Amino acid sequence: MPKGFESLANVPFRWMIGAVLCFMLGMQGQLLVRSLLAWELTRSTLALGYVNLVVAVPMVLMSFVAGAIVDRVERKRLLIITQTMIAANELLLLVLVLLHMLTFPVLLLSSFIMGVLFPFVMPTRAAMIFGMVGRELLGNAMALQSAIMNVGRFIGPAMMGMLIPWLSLPGAYAVAIGLHLVATITTFKLPRSKSDQKSKKSLLADMGYTFTYIGQHRPIMLVILFGIPPLLLTLPVHSMLVVFATDVWKVGESGLGMLMAMVGAGGITGALVVARLSSGKSRTRWMMSSAVLFGLFLAAFSLSPVFWLALILLLFANMMADMQQTMNTTIVQLLAHNEVRGRMSSMLMLSLGLTPLGVLPVAFAAEHFGVPRTIFGACLILLLTVALFYTLSPTLRKLDAKMAAEAHFETL
Repeated sequence: MPKGFESLANVPFRWMIGAVLCFMLGMQGQLLVRSLLAWELTRSTLALGYVNLVVAVPMVLMSFVAGAIVDRVERKRLLIITQTMIAANELLLLVLVLLHMLTFPVLLLSSFIMGVLFPFVMPTRAAMIFGMVGRELLGNAMALQSAIMNVGRFIGPAMMGMLIPWLSLPGAYAVAIGLHLVATITTFKLPRSKSDQKSKKSLLADMGYTFTYIGQHRPIMLVILFGIPPLLLTLPVHSMLVVFATDVWKVGESGLGMLMAMVGAGGITGALVVARLSSGKSRTRWMMSSAVLFGLFLAAFSLSPVFWLALILLLFANMMADMQQTMNTTIVQLLAHNEVRGRMSSMLMLSLGLTPLGVLPVAFAAEHFGVPRTIFGACLILLLTVALFYTLSPTLRKLDAKMAAEAHFETL
């Protein structure tokens, strides 16, 4: 395989990547359709917030349960069952739409169910990858999965936006459900995967052991904590792009579309760059460096007087953000033992689920100081945080050497 795509030589991983792409396209499509349905049913912008809230809250709460279950059962079977239930949930909603029986409370209930099920999908896949490709290609595989997920996030809503006028909203929704079913069928091609867990603890005890394990493994704890500040800044920036487009550069909806395109293109590019760097031994250094560059590019973006320059800066900022997140995820998977790999994946997903918490303080500050100044100030806080991690944590500074030594020991 070409440089950066080495893990695709592994046939099961190719099936995994295909399943991820179909699942992400279907999920992004269904999220857009749900928002349209909520608007048609209520004509209320508040309703759109409710739909997203009832998805986000169970995602955060179920992350603890999902991680423990992923480490207790056969993962391929869990993935098939979960994806089938998601497709069934969406199919029921489609039937109600076709029968003109859908109500807003039912839509909220269906969204809640999706929020409960989704935490079982991505952590399960992440926990399975190590067994497919091994330690040496794990970084490359995680980066390619991240790239495919970004492709899904980027193309999914656009694809659905084109299908709705052509097939109608129910027809486009049926396509999204079909993609979920293809992802489920593809999963049958994956090898069986099970944790090395030997204990007979209760589910509640296994959930608690997640925090015990993190507390006992300082490098994992520090890497997880290091990944949170960039995530807390990413979502507020994306949510405020509309303000930059309309009030700062006055480029309207077309300009906003270009800004969102830079977000998607930056994420895909960043993941592909990580895929080429994955065989290196400086993952922690790249994780910290990309966090610094993310803050610098984003700070420059917030103060850019020219729209076209801002587009370039936003592209590089999101490229660095994805590099940082992918390196962060890969390092945790490399450090974790197989018996807790599902729970560590769920903790990373929990961090992602908490990112909406960053929107409120940033929005509050933006009301008083303006969006550009607020984003610039948040970037300075991020840079200070990274500096403190680097200065005060010899564990992080020496982590690359530690992982290289462990990898060498495993090959002996």
